[in-house]
Amino acid sequence: MKPNSKILIIAGSDSSGGAGIQADIKTITSLGSYAMTAITAVTSQNTTAVKSITPMSAREISNQIEFTSKDIKPDAIKIGMLHSVEVINAVLKSLNKIKVKKIILDPVMVAKGGSKLIDNRSIKILKSKLIKKVSLITPNIPEAEILTKTKISSKDDMIYAARILINLGAKNILIKGGHLKSRIMQDIFLNKNEISVFKNKKINTKNTHGTGCTLSSAIATYYSCGKTLKKSCEMAIKYVNHSIGTGPRYGKGHGPINHLSTININKKFK
Repeated sequence: MKPNSKILIIAGSDSSGGAGIQADIKTITSLGSYAMTAITAVTSQNTTAVKSITPMSAREISNQIEFTSKDIKPDAIKIGMLHSVEVINAVLKSLNKIKVKKIILDPVMVAKGGSKLIDNRSIKILKSKLIKKVSLITPNIPEAEILTKTKISSKDDMIYAARILINLGAKNILIKGGHLKSRIMQDIFLNKNEISVFKNKKINTKNTHGTGCTLSSAIATYYSCGKTLKKSCEMAIKYVNHSIGTGPRYGKGHGPINHLSTININKKFK
């Protein structure tokens, strides 16, 4: 099997392997594409907490993006954790140089355990500059609340918040509904022309570490292979749900999902 497309991931590393760059690489590989990376920060964490975050310099992040892309041009880019104004500006400058059109932004702001991963100045520039540059932004409800300064407690609130993001310059939004207390998961896809609601039964588990990273990387992979954004979101949500449902139950806290849920090992490799 040969890779279907090439994806550049710009995100932080998760030492426990469930989220961040590690989840992104696993997802893209499992869905049949080729993953490249620009690491923005190195975290020491496990399923219970984030112990420390060591940021990469803005210059080194740009070097990774530009030097990698100069040799192997990505078909799509997935952006995750960006921890400072300097880094966001450097990423924007590099994106202008490499000229890749298909960009998925997962605005990582808070870790599963509650640790804040981005400062207020960075949030401001993300809203004023970065969301205008990308094809799709994929906030969860707490992230959408931070970006829009609104309280979200229903599907209508999610749609209202998405419209605020459209007014800020976002082209397409997928707000993830996992934080709402409901037996049915509702994820809202919205742009200026349409609203779509993806409904799925919520899986009752604490092992959902890295679902946001996984979803955005899955969307980037499907989108890079020629699917529409809406179809990419639909297929990525199915992949994530299947991966949650077959999770390995590792760790004492919020455990990882099963990124290998799409893979069947050929007999000759057994």
